[in-house]
Amino acid sequence: MKRSITGTTRRILSGFHLLLILIALGFLVGASAQETGEQDKSQSSAKETRPLLPDVLWREPEDMASRDTYYGAGSRERVPSGRFRFLKEELGGAAPKFDVEDEQGVRWRVKLGPEAQAETAATRLLWAAGYLVDEDYYLPTLRVEGLPKLSRGQEFVSKDGVITGARLERRDKNRKKIGSWSWNDNPFVGTKALNGLRVMMALMNNWDIKAGNNSIYAEGAENRYVVSDAGATFGRSGNTFRRTKSNLEQYRSSKFVRETTSEDVDFHLASKPHPLNAVIFPHWLELRKREKVVKSIPREDARWIGQLLSQLSTQQIADCFRAGGYSEEEIEGFTQVVEKRIQDLNEL
Repeated sequence: MKRSITGTTRRILSGFHLLLILIALGFLVGASAQETGEQDKSQSSAKETRPLLPDVLWREPEDMASRDTYYGAGSRERVPSGRFRFLKEELGGAAPKFDVEDEQGVRWRVKLGPEAQAETAATRLLWAAGYLVDEDYYLPTLRVEGLPKLSRGQEFVSKDGVITGARLERRDKNRKKIGSWSWNDNPFVGTKALNGLRVMMALMNNWDIKAGNNSIYAEGAENRYVVSDAGATFGRSGNTFRRTKSNLEQYRSSKFVRETTSEDVDFHLASKPHPLNAVIFPHWLELRKREKVVKSIPREDARWIGQLLSQLSTQQIADCFRAGGYSEEEIEGFTQVVEKRIQDLNEL
């Protein structure tokens, strides 16, 4: 009798667990489908509303030896400072974010967590190579008036209200986001500039290369194409349970060039779905597509971006990471890895 009760109980519990798993998967499938739908809608809307202006992704960088990679797209005069007032919390994306306004009326989007340092460094390196980027700054500490208890990221706020490790992105009033862009559907497909940007994603181990992280801005007399979220960088790529951000040791131990032919290069950017992702088919497809972004890149274009980056001095590359608030030991380590990868590109 005891075995019968135990067996029955086990079957009931197993069924209950299966039901919970199916419910959870249902939510995940719905969320993934919604995300995919929103991205498609955003891209479609961008095409319909995009002003008839020149599309720009990259500009020939001026004198590489004199480029100030510490301030990047910004300048010393534009560094956020003074008093900040809380505006609202942003709940989209994986990293904690909220908006503030400074004393001059400039609005900033604050990002916390490991992405804060990595994204600041990534925008400097992309800008150094001539790509359009957001204007980001890293502040080791930040005070914000009227800061409520955050839904996400409260662990980065001390008891006396000091925020530790914040990336501030300037929200320019003259810059209007008109949509997102896909890696395989944009005006630059097949160009040297886009292929170079694909190499940059592999060089920085940016594993979160989805369309939702690419923005089109109408600014001035141009439609500017930007990788607007480069926070998932300088760590290890991989499936959901292995990938990291802003981790020197894992960035150092990761591989770069996967395979070469006489014409093309495949780079490592592991986004192979975990077996559990297979049941969430839209998400599984999305992860597989990300790996293709860094495959079949013409060797000539890979060498081109390598030759461009090789014009940067060790100091300039180090300043990218210094701007991100890394320790001197981390700065040296990240710089060595980046220089080695640039060397690998030039040896293709």
